[in-house]
Amino acid sequence: MTKPPPWKTPKTKGKSTPLTPEQKEEARARAQASGRRYPNLVDNMWVLKKTQKEKDLP
Repeated sequence: MTKPPPWKTPKTKGKSTPLTPEQKEEARARAQASGRRYPNLVDNMWVLKKTQKEKDLP
């Protein structure tokens, strides 16, 4: 069974955290590398997941 895409899942009830300017630049760079003019939800999620993994490392 596969997970539904992020835009079809219900929103979480928790508080959202805005992206920092550095994270926004990473998302923009990823979008441009993929040929998109602006970052989308998947780019933003990728950046957040990447920073969470970096925090978890010792």
